[in-house]
Amino acid sequence: MGTVFRKAWTAPLPPGAEIIEQRGKRLARYQLRNGKVRTAEVFTAADGRVRIRGETKSYIAKFRDAAGFWVERPTGCSDETAARAVLAQLVRRAELIRAGVITPEEDAASRHGAESIETNLDAWRDHLRLKGSTEHWYVQARRRVARVATDRGVKRLRDFTAATVERWLRDQADKGMSAGTRNGYRQACVTFVNWCVRAGRLTHNPLLAVAVADQRADTRRQRRALTEEELARLLDAAQRRPLADALTVRRGEAKGHAQAKVSAATRDNLLRIGRERALIYKTLVLTGLRKGELASITVGQVDLGGRVPHMLLNARDEKNRRGSEIPLRTDLAADIRSWLADRLAWAQQAARDADVPIPAALPSDEPLFDVPDGLIRIFDRDLVFAGLARVEQRGGKEVVVKTDDRGRTIDVHALRHTFGTHLSKAGVPLRTAQAAMRHSDPSLTANVYTDPKLLDVAGAVASLPDLPLGVVSGSAVAVATR
Repeated sequence: MGTVFRKAWTAPLPPGAEIIEQRGKRLARYQLRNGKVRTAEVFTAADGRVRIRGETKSYIAKFRDAAGFWVERPTGCSDETAARAVLAQLVRRAELIRAGVITPEEDAASRHGAESIETNLDAWRDHLRLKGSTEHWYVQARRRVARVATDRGVKRLRDFTAATVERWLRDQADKGMSAGTRNGYRQACVTFVNWCVRAGRLTHNPLLAVAVADQRADTRRQRRALTEEELARLLDAAQRRPLADALTVRRGEAKGHAQAKVSAATRDNLLRIGRERALIYKTLVLTGLRKGELASITVGQVDLGGRVPHMLLNARDEKNRRGSEIPLRTDLAADIRSWLADRLAWAQQAARDADVPIPAALPSDEPLFDVPDGLIRIFDRDLVFAGLARVEQRGGKEVVVKTDDRGRTIDVHALRHTFGTHLSKAGVPLRTAQAAMRHSDPSLTANVYTDPKLLDVAGAVASLPDLPLGVVSGSAVAVATR
């Protein structure tokens, strides 16, 4: 039938452990990460190292599975009677599989369904790490799944149902959460449960029945594209603002005037920062890259010597996880080439000053641009400096107002909208624009990432064929109707 037992374990002596003598035995008293104090027997291993040993608090069940192999499963019980009851259930389940009453897949799903959601989330993390997915994406998805489960009081995987998620989404809608954000939570939950199905932890995904919220009817942030004139002002402001801010006096009689003193080295560094920031914006506008995607590009992923200069975007860093070659326009390629050459010159001069080996080239794994974490806040300041936004006092705080007369806003992601809009404005075919935007759905390119206000609709209408209407006499009408 099987048996239950506590499994023996050994481990190295924990750092900082206190060795004490108790009833003729040597024990180690140590503290866990959670602050709890534990004791374990101390012994000397064959290699002479001091170690600790003990037994698991919970019993392990050992039995023959449906295939006749001996297997061990944790019971989660510290009481032997309870552990034997779990053993009986495991043996009974193996008999049902052998008899063909249930399938091994149904048995596995039943076992995993009884586990905590946290346990399954940990397993999902291990799977994603082997797959090479980005940690940032997993952390956000896990936080969203855990929040839904915690708010609804759900602990076991089998209880994470469509009704649970739908109720949570309704509650958040009542609290004012936007449709886009709610859809993000729904997608995280669906993706997690999809993996549970593929991993044999569930037999189906009940969350597929959860409806997607209509974002078009609940748009909280509608972005707009920038015109060519606005782009020129933004790039100029990005280059000049770091030094202008440093030169501006912040207090006293000269407050607001560009009279502050800065050293030559500081001036050069601020000009360098402004140049890089403007180049970041230009690259975002002329490639359609997202902020995080551009931040992932290294020097080694830029090819400026081929027939078509381009950047290589790794699959793990791209939103759709495919990987892409991002073509570079000639002037942008020239700007990047000049930027890299100057960076190498600065690195070589720094090596001479430090009397260390002079590098012949920049490291291939060095980021192409230093995309700051606070780029969103920096972008807002550049908009204000360029006259594309204004600062207002609200509730004692300064707020950057960057919406137009139609309530549309400008942010860093709006540069991607600008890229798509100007492709359409230039007459680029939709299929080509879709490929440039790296969209799977052309309607996303045409409807979401194209700003109709910048399109020459009047000019397009004027280009339609002439259809003159002649003057028709009454007699002609009579003849036509005979």
